[in-house]
Amino acid sequence: MRIRDALESDAEALAAATDRPQDVVRDMIHDRSVRVATDDTEDDVSGFVAFDVRGETVHVTDFDGDDEAIRLLFEEPRRFARREEMGVEAVVPDDESTGEILENSGFDPVGPGPRFEGRRTTRYVIDARDLDR
Repeated sequence: MRIRDALESDAEALAAATDRPQDVVRDMIHDRSVRVATDDTEDDVSGFVAFDVRGETVHVTDFDGDDEAIRLLFEEPRRFARREEMGVEAVVPDDESTGEILENSGFDPVGPGPRFEGRRTTRYVIDARDLDR
């Protein structure tokens, strides 16, 4: 599996994964740091992570993929945060099965997050001091 920067040509695959219009995904690719996981032989996208910086925190704003892809992709915002001495945060809906993946990637649940489309969420963080674990 290979990790690379997302390209405009990835918009169709990411739109299908997120069930969003391609123009919205294209804007995400331009407005945030977006990395994609591809298989070594074909360049087919098997996952992605989008993140940006607000204040002193790297915020994971969106991600999707299989467990292995997500685990590898989460290294990207962690690497950026480690270099800039920032923490990392992700907010996910409680009805998704991503909490365990986040915890296996070093995130700790710290309480409820904002509601997304009426759905309850949980905030997960990695403190800057814990990025090397």
